Amino acid sequence: MTAERLFGKTLTELAAITAAESLPSYSARQLAGWLYKRGAPEISAMTDLSLKARNLLGARYETGLTPPVSETASADGTKKYLFRLSDNRFIETAYIPDRDRATVCLSVQSGCRMGCRFCMTGKQGFQGNLTAGEILNQFRSLPEHASLTNIVYMGMGEPLDNLEEVLKSLEILTSEWGYGWSPTRITVSTVGITGMIMEYLEGTKCHLAVSLHSPFDDERQALMPVQKAHPVREILDVIRAFDFGRQRRVSFEYIVFKGLNDTPAHIKELAKILGSIRCRINLIRFHSIPGSEYSSPGPKEMEAFRDNLNARGITATIRASRGEDISAACGLLSTMEQNKPI
Repeated sequence: MTAERLFGKTLTELAAITAAESLPSYSARQLAGWLYKRGAPEISAMTDLSLKARNLLGARYETGLTPPVSETASADGTKKYLFRLSDNRFIETAYIPDRDRATVCLSVQSGCRMGCRFCMTGKQGFQGNLTAGEILNQFRSLPEHASLTNIVYMGMGEPLDNLEEVLKSLEILTSEWGYGWSPTRITVSTVGITGMIMEYLEGTKCHLAVSLHSPFDDERQALMPVQKAHPVREILDVIRAFDFGRQRRVSFEYIVFKGLNDTPAHIKELAKILGSIRCRINLIRFHSIPGSEYSSPGPKEMEAFRDNLNARGITATIRASRGEDISAACGLLSTMEQNKPI
């Protein structure tokens, strides 16, 4: 019988396990401490649990951490890690060091069902959701784990399409019984699933990033099929209605395609639809993928677009491309080859 993994379970879930084993009520917090603060490699190492408790838990459970199976390093210091999931599928995780920051980019699904036309993960199709443990395993099993300063849910998959497990992972990351991270160091990115955005906003205090890519409905739908079911204007209505406070941030991710979505008309429309929202736009140069009809703008075009947005009162910044030479940059993560049937 395969042992059930404890890593990735919330305090409530751990309490249900210890109650089922007739262990003292405080055992759940002891378990959480060993899993998330002390990093116990196995249940037998949890020495403040009684020997009886360790034997009972060890018969049915394991901690469940798994190391990456491979690592690829970029010339700019970015690293891409390949992880094997419990169902023998694979995901990729990016580690991005930048001066005094070190960011891990987490995946939440093997593949993705959103089908964005400019994304290699979207071309891969959908293979399955990750559990909270599989999401957090990328964070905890990263060799650079101790140096991390920021976490972004911007890897493979759509976080709001796996919201229950994403929220569990965020609870573990930010709770005092878990890793105790500040929510202000964590950002979750979404293409925008209208009914789930409010649930996410109410379920955690982490930042929100929305993939926009065009302010025009028909153009955005051509880039992102999700626009048909979840129009960006409905997403913006939800955001306007929510009180983000002073510490929480909403941003918009905007991949720039040369001559397609970087015109004066786009600048005017972006200022119109975002003007009432306290936000910023992260401009991302398109990273070419096989068979794509789109092309990338040059540095001067990117800078002009940024400056014109800023002149219209929209805070815009250019996100530096990192890890492009190892296919770790935005839109390039894919395990299509590894996930092919044998």
